[in-house]
Amino acid sequence: MSAGNVVALWTRTVFAPVPVRNAFEVTVERLAQAIRLGVLADGDRLPPERELAEMFGVSRATLREAIGALRDAGLLRSTRGRGGGTFVATPSGKRRKSAAPKPRLTAAAINDVLALRRIIEPGAAALAATRALAAADRATLHRCLREATESRAQQRRLADSRLHMAIAAAGGSPSVVAAVADVQVRLTELLRAIPVIPANIAHSDRQHAAVIAAILAGEPDLARQTMEEHVDGTSALLRGLLS
Repeated sequence: MSAGNVVALWTRTVFAPVPVRNAFEVTVERLAQAIRLGVLADGDRLPPERELAEMFGVSRATLREAIGALRDAGLLRSTRGRGGGTFVATPSGKRRKSAAPKPRLTAAAINDVLALRRIIEPGAAALAATRALAAADRATLHRCLREATESRAQQRRLADSRLHMAIAAAGGSPSVVAAVADVQVRLTELLRAIPVIPANIAHSDRQHAAVIAAILAGEPDLARQTMEEHVDGTSALLRGLLS
């Protein structure tokens, strides 16, 4: 296949409709991957907002949130006035002298964590939904969900991890708890490397609530499915924003 055909294929893939679930995160992932793979080159102008939203099959609000996340990550820039629009801004790799060096996160390491999480955490949620939870366990899940939803940005990551650990603990298996703890420690390193994105936080809050509702209703298949959706959304965001 020629280079031109490869680019054309990738372009059609990038600008194809995204899944309804995790639409924001997948839009971020698609655009970021296109930039990093060179399908969208430095200085390229994105299609008009209305046109791009139609290509992806998402609302303009979702598209704006995705563009904002990529702008905050330094992959896009927007200008106003004549000749304005949203343009690709390939990172130069230059670092300010005052910036502390970040640990290198290889693609293999990122994919390893996300693959392990995709196996472990949906299973932990399903296991919790199979048990007749005591009142204290149910109260703990409600409390951790509330703390994760209401925490300020600085405490959000810790509260989020506590919620996932509470879900694992509700399953009653120490081995599962240990596996989820390992995943959460490694996941935290990845999440610290990307900006806090309000649209993703709001989406995660809704997904967390759905997972807890499925567990408390004793529906393991639904608990697994909703946790998979949550995990997949986070994975799409991380793969998009981490090189």
